[in-house]
Amino acid sequence: MSALLQIEESGNVPVAVGIDLGTTHSLVATRKDGRVQCLPVDERGGRLLASVVRAAPDGTLRVGKMPDGSDLPADAIRSAKRFMGRNLTDVSEADKAAARLAETEGNGVPRFLVGGRKLTAVEASAEILRALARAAEKDMNRSVRDAVITVPAYFDDAQRQATRDAGRLAGLNVLRIINEPTAAAIAYGLDKKVNGRFAVYDLGGGTFDLSVLSLDDGVFQVLSTRGDTLLGGDDFDRALLSLALEKTLKTAAPDLSALDKGTLRHWLSEARRAKEELTAESEALFDFGVSDGLPELLSPLNGARVLVTRSELEAFPAVAQLVSRTLRLTKAALRDAHLEAGELDGIVMVGGMTRMPFVRHETAKFFGREPLVDLDPDQVVALGAAIQAEQLSGASTGEDVLLLDVNPLSLGLETMGGVVEKVIPRNSTIPASVAQVFTTFKDGQTALSIHVVQGERELARDCRSLAKFELRGIPPMAAGLARVQVTFALDADGLLKVSAEELTTGIRQEVQVKPSHGLSDEDIESMLMDAIDNAEEDVARRLVLDARIEAERIAHEAKKRLEDHGFLLESGERGKIEKALERVAAANETDDFKAILSAKNWLIAVSNKLAERVMTYEIERAVKGKSADELVDDGGKESIGFRHLQEQEARQRQKQDADET
Repeated sequence: MSALLQIEESGNVPVAVGIDLGTTHSLVATRKDGRVQCLPVDERGGRLLASVVRAAPDGTLRVGKMPDGSDLPADAIRSAKRFMGRNLTDVSEADKAAARLAETEGNGVPRFLVGGRKLTAVEASAEILRALARAAEKDMNRSVRDAVITVPAYFDDAQRQATRDAGRLAGLNVLRIINEPTAAAIAYGLDKKVNGRFAVYDLGGGTFDLSVLSLDDGVFQVLSTRGDTLLGGDDFDRALLSLALEKTLKTAAPDLSALDKGTLRHWLSEARRAKEELTAESEALFDFGVSDGLPELLSPLNGARVLVTRSELEAFPAVAQLVSRTLRLTKAALRDAHLEAGELDGIVMVGGMTRMPFVRHETAKFFGREPLVDLDPDQVVALGAAIQAEQLSGASTGEDVLLLDVNPLSLGLETMGGVVEKVIPRNSTIPASVAQVFTTFKDGQTALSIHVVQGERELARDCRSLAKFELRGIPPMAAGLARVQVTFALDADGLLKVSAEELTTGIRQEVQVKPSHGLSDEDIESMLMDAIDNAEEDVARRLVLDARIEAERIAHEAKKRLEDHGFLLESGERGKIEKALERVAAANETDDFKAILSAKNWLIAVSNKLAERVMTYEIERAVKGKSADELVDDGGKESIGFRHLQEQEARQRQKQDADET
């Protein structure tokens, strides 16, 4: 019998989960004990998994913080989300300085150096997704296959495709890619059963989004969205570091691009800790620590410690500028939705940075009302994703939700002169399919080059290039007579397919738009094959999961026999079975396949005789009161008198056990 059949026969069908793949932390959620909740991801029961990939001493990859609380190694991958779907020219110099990249120049895919290996952001994100799925399987004792993964609303097509590729590489069936603000709205809307128009202010570790949504009896429609994929908590960390530098050096913060990357990462980590402390406290101590090889200009920082107050941080120009950037984008989103701030029914705060008192104060001042913070801002996105996953997988027993999202950036074609013709404008409801008819510009032209771009600029060179392909076989005719229909089909994940058809001949060509500078299909397939070739760990994990489920099933049956048929026990038998149950429970807390199997087999051995007596008892009970003819028809061979005698003897043994105790 296969492992899958064993899981399904014992009632443990695969579970669908929602995953918030964050820049700083990631979470996984599903329905458990009757409610949707985030699941523990470590031995201490914590729900937040640090979005960090590091190499263990044996060379294997690990996700999260160091188990002993020590500093992360210098080559640990942090904030991989900022690099998703990007090439080196798209990445800011600050992000390059904070990361350990194999190359820093050119137009290639950024690759991190970790444990002597080169990993892309997609591979690093796949490790995080895999770790979250394993944590969910361990907590639920059920396999995880289907997932809804969230992305910032302003992620473009390349970034969304990279996220889907990461899920695929992690072995997940990605049901849908949904926007983080939309997921938050789902969590709030279903929880409160409210209607109205809401703004979702989402400021996380690496990205910012502002979405305006209309909630109407289970229909969630995104009216507009604006954002910045390079604005988040990491930038506030750098601002706090600049403040600490200026206070210590008594001068403007110096350029740190030439600084040793290990030292810079340590300082940024210290800045993050101090920032989080200032959320609850009025002051925090920033410790620069001791670093070797500091430039002479920075030598006063060696071993220095400086006190930073919350009021100083809030008054620091760099912090004010970051918050102002979020509010400028907020104004633009409201303008796109044709709404004023005062016309909204509520503001939902999402993301760890919204815990910062200054952020909450400034947003409350902008909107003229206090924001909604009923749900944990760190968990609300994962909760909404889990609700969506439950609905898409068919497991939901509640009311279905109709989700009408929008595309964050316009999609169009390059036309003559390098001008962009927008086919699907920004903030169009998706899924969407839009067709436009184009023509030739030269006499006798028999081919048409189609260049698909994304962005709001008027010239193609200023937008992101998504794909290029050619439609050949157009009948030669005078310029302007050919009719070529180009169709843009944008699915619910925000992924695009473009087709072109010459209407007089029916000649057709289409392309599934993939990022033109990211990982190719061949790259992803190669990574998948590599994962298959090195699948021993996954096989071992599956064996442990199956063994644990089977052991729990047998333990449940043994407990039920003790409760319902204790009178059939022989002297000393109860103690042996209870000790075997304790052994199974202890083994199931580990990932030791052999220990679980041994404990299960021992429980079977010590409880087999009781199981046989229970079966005999139940058979005799079933034939009680039947005639001799009925007993012959039923194949009954034992007399009812024997059953009564057996029951009497069993009760006497049970009384003796009680007396001995």
